[in-house]
Amino acid sequence: MKILGIGNAIVDVICKVDDKFIIQNNLTKSTMKLVDESEFKKLLSNLKIEETVSGGSVANSIVGLSQLGNQVGFIGKVSDDDLGNKYEEGLKKEKVQFIYSKKKEVIPTGTCLILITPDSERTMVTFLGTAGKISEKDIDTNAVKKSEILFLEGYLWDEGEPKKAFEKAINNSNKVAMSLSDLFCVERHKPHFLELVRNKLDITFANEQEIMSLIDVKKFDDVINFAKTINKLIVITRGEKGAVAISKDEVVECSANKNLQIKDLTGAGDLFAGGFLHGMINNKSTKESLEKGTEMSSKVIQIIGARLNR
Repeated sequence: MKILGIGNAIVDVICKVDDKFIIQNNLTKSTMKLVDESEFKKLLSNLKIEETVSGGSVANSIVGLSQLGNQVGFIGKVSDDDLGNKYEEGLKKEKVQFIYSKKKEVIPTGTCLILITPDSERTMVTFLGTAGKISEKDIDTNAVKKSEILFLEGYLWDEGEPKKAFEKAINNSNKVAMSLSDLFCVERHKPHFLELVRNKLDITFANEQEIMSLIDVKKFDDVINFAKTINKLIVITRGEKGAVAISKDEVVECSANKNLQIKDLTGAGDLFAGGFLHGMINNKSTKESLEKGTEMSSKVIQIIGARLNR
């Protein structure tokens, strides 16, 4: 297997809302908020569902990789319930090997409300459900060892069982990549993420805000200097400024695509990472990998949801 992803197995529930809905429910636009089951159900009761998709950040990247013709797999914890079955079916339909045997869990399968406002921004409200309870027992060591690259998401990292699952996967991997996922995530786990980026990860994906917060700097030049000193590959998306990959003394840039009809920014970072990893495992140059990532993210933001059609 080329790439094995491990992440939160979350069913995305996509809904269109107005700005008033965001304000009335004390949500912060363009961020992700974790809620419990009752708050989740309360919000959902006032919404019209546009579509449901087998989501989660790494799962989106992995589906993108599968659509580009790569052999990929995914490990994520779901319950043997209606949404769990939908989740598994959704991945199989996309030719992703789902390496997890589901059973009836006390806590239901995780769900994420993706609220899309008229300005195309997405605000996410997540009930992690059983996804956040992943433990080292759920990690198939054989599958990890057989994959060329292990791809993890910062969203999944948490003290206790998820952390042990992470460590077991990293310790058995050939090469490991991780996305920092979200600014709140970085701020919550800063010392741990910094340790991972410096010492454990071969490839780190981040946006400009996340990486600057992680290393506490105000200027982007400081990010470049940091990346050069740690001697790992750091890939950063910078919105309209494009994307940059830094490895040792090599700094490779790629400009953003212009004149896009943006509909929804969901999955932009996920598909960017998928495109970049596709380049890497198919022996493309760093520049070509950045271009593939940019192409994939440009496509996905011109449709609703985090999935491209095959």
